[in-house]
Amino acid sequence: MSNKNLIQIKQFCLYHEIENTFITELNNYGLVKIIIEENDEFLQPEQLPEIEKMIRMHYDLNINLEGIDAIYHLLNKIESLQQHLTTVQNKLRIYEEHL
Repeated sequence: MSNKNLIQIKQFCLYHEIENTFITELNNYGLVKIIIEENDEFLQPEQLPEIEKMIRMHYDLNINLEGIDAIYHLLNKIESLQQHLTTVQNKLRIYEEHL
């Protein structure tokens, strides 16, 4: 993977004025994926919006990492249920149209 599309964790943390250990802890909880290339740590750009939400939760709302982990698992479950509901509603529409 080319690191030109990756975001260096040191630079990300400097920009957001947070400790590098916060990103490491998010990785430990499985909330982000750290990519190591050439003895440096990087994030994928697709992860940035979610990481920035987690930063706001932790630093602005004082939610601890366990709370962030629980919130993200619940949000993922809600999203999955919403997708399932949409699928079921679409199938129901098909049956209703034939009545």
